Amino acid sequence: MHSKPKMIIAQPYLNLMGGAERVILQIAKHYDAKIYTMEYSKDTTFPEFQNIDIRMIGENVAFADKLPYRASQGLRYGYNFHHMKISEDYDLINSHISPSEWIRHKNPRVLWYCHTPPREVYDLYAERMKNRTYAQKLLYASFASAYKIISKGIVKELEAVATNSNNTRERIKKYLGRDATVINPGIEAKDFTNAGDGNLFLYPSRIIQTKRQDYVIDAFTRFKKKAKNSRHKLIIAGTLSKDKEHLAYFERLKAMKAKDVIFRLNVSDRELKRLYSTSTAVLFAARNEDFGIVPLEGMASSKPVIAVNEGGIKETVVNGITGFAISTPEEMAERMRFVVEHPRIAEHMGKEGRARVEKEYSWESFFMKFDAMARKVAQSGTEQRKK
Repeated sequence: MHSKPKMIIAQPYLNLMGGAERVILQIAKHYDAKIYTMEYSKDTTFPEFQNIDIRMIGENVAFADKLPYRASQGLRYGYNFHHMKISEDYDLINSHISPSEWIRHKNPRVLWYCHTPPREVYDLYAERMKNRTYAQKLLYASFASAYKIISKGIVKELEAVATNSNNTRERIKKYLGRDATVINPGIEAKDFTNAGDGNLFLYPSRIIQTKRQDYVIDAFTRFKKKAKNSRHKLIIAGTLSKDKEHLAYFERLKAMKAKDVIFRLNVSDRELKRLYSTSTAVLFAARNEDFGIVPLEGMASSKPVIAVNEGGIKETVVNGITGFAISTPEEMAERMRFVVEHPRIAEHMGKEGRARVEKEYSWESFFMKFDAMARKVAQSGTEQRKK
């Protein structure tokens, strides 16, 4: 076996600049790993992926293109990972976004880094079904049932499961009946800087309902009404997919016609870091977020973070120390006004956040735990081959 196990990474898509993609990129660089994926867009994900050996996979599935976008995606992803047999030599497979873990059906030695069990199938299932037609409900109900049956069986066979937070760990136990080892994602704090207060609040995240950009726009509007002379702007920065639900949500956001709200789609990583560095504070409103890289990036930029008190945020943002954990748009607006009116306190919070990231969320810490799991999974293959 090599000094580091020979790894193959399985991931359905590489076309976004999100937390999962950052983790995948770091693991690929650390292990010099190949990535097997079905979708890759070098223009909309991190440019560093161009230095990685990316192998495109995937067969066409009959009638998939006749289905709604999300159903078509799920069918193609599930079919291809479930039926894929890797012919080349490897020590272990590291799967990521579901259903890439289905690659375990025909391939041993899989370490699944679960970013979350698909929320559309589990905790957000009932809510999403409300917005669908009767025909769509029948279709999605059948897909969800099939997914749950297949997933539970495959997850039992996985050699190891890791995840990003205690919040996601509880979801895995609840919905999939399997425990997982928590390994928080790291962050390169040295890549983030504080360039002062540019009179802007920043919320960077994918434009989807679960990220609740409408919540932040509501809070900002309340803030502007109370801080009448404020020159602050709100920048909503994020990627937007071609999913009809996501596009419709974006149209609703624009229809709010909130003053001094600016939408920035598909900004480069460099530009995003510049926005972080000049923000007054970083906002975050995702619903029960799995873990949340955005608050870490805000803290790494020495900025206070104002975030909803849900999900992974409870594990990263220290209320009153590195920022504020809030429960309503009104409370978010009040905290926005507080950091504007108390710049020295805001600066101190930013420094506390930076120190917390440097101490608790380094990639060195991540790989100390991840390497141990990877070696154990790879070693299980050596033992099997000796028998």
